[in-house]
Amino acid sequence: MAKKILITGGAGFIGTNFAYYMANKHPHDDLVVLDKLTYAGNKNNLTALIKSGKARFIKGDIANKKFITALFKKEKFDVVVNFAAETHVDRSIVLPAVFVMTNVVGTHNLLEASREFGAPRYHQISTDEVYGDLGRDSKDFFTEDTPLAPTSPYSSSKAASDLLVQAYFKTYGLFATISRCSNNYGPYQFPEKLIPFFFKLARSDKPLPLYGDGKNIRDWLFVEDHCEAIDLILQKASPGAIYNIGGNTERNNIEIAHLILEFLKKPRTLIKYVKDRLAHDQRYAIDSSKIKKELGWKPRTSFENGIKLTFEWYKNNKYL
Repeated sequence: MAKKILITGGAGFIGTNFAYYMANKHPHDDLVVLDKLTYAGNKNNLTALIKSGKARFIKGDIANKKFITALFKKEKFDVVVNFAAETHVDRSIVLPAVFVMTNVVGTHNLLEASREFGAPRYHQISTDEVYGDLGRDSKDFFTEDTPLAPTSPYSSSKAASDLLVQAYFKTYGLFATISRCSNNYGPYQFPEKLIPFFFKLARSDKPLPLYGDGKNIRDWLFVEDHCEAIDLILQKASPGAIYNIGGNTERNNIEIAHLILEFLKKPRTLIKYVKDRLAHDQRYAIDSSKIKKELGWKPRTSFENGIKLTFEWYKNNKYL
């Protein structure tokens, strides 16, 4: 049965990729993409979908309760997938209030509208950063039972929104689920994040500002694999379920910088070490065994293939 699906933040990086994934995988669904079109949202990402009639676009802010209420009353959504968020840690340190408004107040508005107008399915896109810092020398992994211990205004706002989602499931019986992903990479990512940012700088022979000693470790997940995981959660997950989604590919920031420079045939002397970010987490690593066991998901794309596809996309598109 065809569903009307609201994809909030759908002109951003992961939301854009999810919209294309769903249009291809579920062509009979009615996709409605909502985005505020801040600096990191680009409607041009969706041109092909909109022109083909595979998706409709609505400009709006999830933090505007009056707007969200009117939208839900009019559209009667079957599924809500919330990608809309302020996500850059550095910006959250400078402008924390913006993150609270979008990530906490915006999520609350979506939950209230889903409850009031009977949207039967709600899914929250979260992050492994809500778990805090494993420590560089740790051999542990984040599981769904790891206590939340966020360290930045960004991750704190995401943890708060996760708790709201859990409260709406437990208190009101809303069919809501949460997924927490590791670092995504792939096409359409705005160049404030490590890979597209360094790619853009290196292509112009500009220095790559690497925080601290550059040995902070992240688990990298190809964005299309993430989209497939979300689709499976929407189809198969039980109410209230939480899933970690990771690529099982740990790399430190120096390694990522070296890969970019090697691809572009640029010298490593472009790397410039700079003062470390405040409260910079040393290592994130995801245990994805729950979603693998319960839903049958696993990442299809090796890091080697995914990073090559990503670099080729940035090389051949005028996105950066």
